[in-house]
This record gives sequence, structure tokens and C-alpha cells, in this order.
Amino acid sequence: MQALFFSYIYSLAKLARACPSSPFHVFLIAVIVEVGMDFFPNLLHLVILCISVSLIFLIYKQKSSYAKLPPGKKGWPVIGETLELATARRRGTQEIFFNDRMRKYSQDLFKTSLFGENMVVFCGASANKSLFNDKKNLSTWWPRSILKIVFVSSPELLEDVAQKDFAQMRRSVVEFFKPEALQHFIPIMDSTVKEHLETEWSPYRKVKVYPLSMKYTFALACRFFLNVTDHSHVTKFADHFAIMMDGLLSVPINIPGTTFNRAIRAGKVIRQEILEVIKQRKKELSENNGTVARDFLTRSLLELDENGKAINEMMIASKIMSLLIAGRDSTNSAITFVLKYLAEFPHVYSEVFKEQMEIAIAKGPNDLLNWDDIKKMKYSWNVALESMRLTPPTQGTFREVVNDFTYTNFTIPKGWKTFWTPYSTHKNPKYFQDPEKFNPSRFEGNGPEPYTFVPFGGGAQMCPGREYARLGILVFMHNVVTRFNWEKAILDEKLSFNIAPIPVDGLPIYLKPHSHK
Repeated sequence: MQALFFSYIYSLAKLARACPSSPFHVFLIAVIVEVGMDFFPNLLHLVILCISVSLIFLIYKQKSSYAKLPPGKKGWPVIGETLELATARRRGTQEIFFNDRMRKYSQDLFKTSLFGENMVVFCGASANKSLFNDKKNLSTWWPRSILKIVFVSSPELLEDVAQKDFAQMRRSVVEFFKPEALQHFIPIMDSTVKEHLETEWSPYRKVKVYPLSMKYTFALACRFFLNVTDHSHVTKFADHFAIMMDGLLSVPINIPGTTFNRAIRAGKVIRQEILEVIKQRKKELSENNGTVARDFLTRSLLELDENGKAINEMMIASKIMSLLIAGRDSTNSAITFVLKYLAEFPHVYSEVFKEQMEIAIAKGPNDLLNWDDIKKMKYSWNVALESMRLTPPTQGTFREVVNDFTYTNFTIPKGWKTFWTPYSTHKNPKYFQDPEKFNPSRFEGNGPEPYTFVPFGGGAQMCPGREYARLGILVFMHNVVTRFNWEKAILDEKLSFNIAPIPVDGLPIYLKPHSHK
């Protein structure tokens, strides 16, 4: 009797292992546990159950055999390859995770399983073009664990309001980030950087770039999106954001004491803080109808949807959270690695310094940067682009398949998820000659071929905040280069990844202030 029991358990385990992409694999594992508890008094039930599960499995296999799925492997049932990717991110080898699978399976796409979802990773310029511009078969998607932290504690609540309000919010974001709308913000950025460098950098001989530039990018984002300028208020936001970001891609185990649980609680606090700001701003708007909507929050509160109704406040709060994350982490990562490469390539630093000093000398002592100054920073921006090619600040995004479709003769089933990553093109010799070399001249003239350089996505999925990021990076470069030269304190500092790459020691540098005034 015992031998028969273990034989059936082994058979069920083989079925679970054989069909990790099946919607029944979680059910099969549950069956193993349940049957083990009740086997001996329920042998007949076990036999019937095994036969039923086997028939279901055969039906599933017969149905799926008609579809030619992309090559690849799913890893373990339920968790798939999530832990492997998490380990790679922690070790700074995320690029290897994707490139190894491209070499093993296909240069165009491969299947895997991440965050409990069947997933296809699209690779290469043609795949990027297809993925970015397919509105018919693909829609925006994020893992539920991220939704639970960033958007609402109950993802079901988000889904109730998501479709209409997300579309409205997307239009608002695109409009808000237009270059002509951002121009007035350049002097504010400039004065913010000057104050930041004076208080956080100038008094010290040695500083850590990553945490300090994080303070700048987050303070700038709070001012730009919320019009919150009080230092104590910004610091309170920043402390909760740090906790939330630590758990954003952690193992989603929601029990007290876990990183994920702390991130959820921090997300709730941040949302509540933003809702309080919304409440206060609405009061101010009711008392002053002539308020100019300079920040994103005020503009969103003044906007109405197509039915003449205000946008859902929780949706505004959640969207602002996502904007703060991008403004804080992605822009900060880009700035950090620009400074890293400027330290490593003195001839590049010299050219940037020359360009920025020509701008500085032409201005009066109290003049702030403006749009015309930004347009003169061509070489500096090429340097920033080359930095983002080698160390992309964005690691890719997800989408959900809403209709079956084919790509390179492979079927991508409805309900699956897709992912793109800049690692499939940014260092690919097919698109960039001598790809490991730091060479800003790649971006002169027409620059790289379309869909090969994708730090901000591309096509219909181009990040609407790319111009905001460009201004934040260039204004910082202007001020730090005209004030300092620097050397790296750790020559071979390693990287880790959260939503953006992070130097594990914060990129400590020795500052060498310029003697000119």
C-alpha cells in the first residue's frame, strides 16, 4: 500500500514538473499535499483523482500542441526563474542572465517564467519595434506585487478604475512633459543643483555620488510633480521611499518583518501623504481660482475627463508615486554613471568641461541656465547617451498579451506576459561597433539605428519623461563639471540592480575643486 502511495505521488510530481506553463500546475502541487494527508483512508478517491488529473493534462497537452511556443525553459513550477533573475540582479549580472538565454535559445525571443507568469522576452531591434508599437495585441502590465506596493494595497481596486483613468493620466503626463512646457523649469533646476552642490558637496573632499545625487533628483521630483519644497517634508517622503524601493522587487511574502511587508506599509504611508497634499492643494485651489498649474498635481486636479468629472484622487496619487520613482531612481542612476565614466575617461571630461565653460563664461554671475544654454550642450548629451548605452538606467518593462499573435513563426498566447530589455541591443556588436568602448561620437549625426538604443523605450512606448530626464542630467552635468574635477575612490566597484543599476558602495569620489571663480 505504501509503495502504491509513493508511486502515485511520484507520478503527480512528474506531471507538475512537465507542465509548469499549464494553469493546472499549482493545482497539481496542491493535490500532492492534500493527497498525502488523506491517502490511506481514501485510496479509491486517489485513483479517481489521478485518472482525472491525467486526462486534464492530456487535454491540455493536445490543445497546446497546436501552438508553436518560443524556445526556452520555465524553470521551477510557480516560481519559474524568478529567483535566478533576483540573484543575478543582486550580483550585478542581470545582463548575463538575458544574454545567456539569447545565445542558448534565440536571438529574437525566448520564453521563461517570472513573477509567477508565463513570459516571453523579446530581443533585438526588430523585436523592440514590434513590441513597442503593437497596441492591438499588447497592453500595459506590472507584477501584482509591484502594484500592491506602488499603486494600491488591493490591486482589485486598481483594476476597477484603471482603464479609463490610466488613459487619462497617460495623456496628462505626455502633455505635461512636452519640451515647451518644461522650459520654464530649467532655471529652477539650475538653482536647485547650485544649492545642492554648495551644501552637500563643496564642504567635503570625499563624497558618495549615488546617495547625494539621489537627494537632488528626489527633491527635484517632489518640487516638479507635487510643488513640495519644504526640506523636512521632502526628507520624510525620502525615508519612506527608501523602504518602499528596497522591497519593490523582493520576494512577495507579506508577513510582518519581511522586506515586502515593510515596502507595502511604506507605500501606504506615502500614498496617504500624497492624499493629504491633494486635500490641501484642493483647498488652495478653491480659494484662488487664478492658480497657475505649474506642477503635475495641480494640473491633474484642474483637469476633467471626457464626462466632465475629476480624475480619481487615488489614481492621481498612485501615478505621482510612479513619477517620483522614475524621477528619483532612473535619473539618479543616469547621473551617477555619467560621473563614473567622466572619471574614467579624462579626455571626455576635458571636452565636456570645455563645452560647459563656454556656456558659463557667456553668462552673468547671477544668470541661471535657460533653454538656449541646453541646446548648446550637444557633446555633453552624447556623453550622457553613451553612458546610458553601457549602463542603462531602465532595465525594461512588461506588457500583457490580450490576443494570441505570432512573431517569427512562434505563437505568443493570450494571457502571457512580455518583457523587453536594453541588454539585447546596447552591447550587441550587430548594432554597435566595438560595443564595450566608451565612444560618444556614436550619437553624432543620425546616431544609432532605430530601436537599437532604447534607454527610454521607443515608438508608442517611448517614456514621456525622457525630456525631463535630459534636462535634469544636463543641468547637473553643467554645474558639477564647472565646479569640480574628481577621481574614483574605488577603481573596480561592483554593481547591483533594483529598478536601476546601483554602485554597491555608492560611487565614492575625491573632489578637486577648480580654482576659477
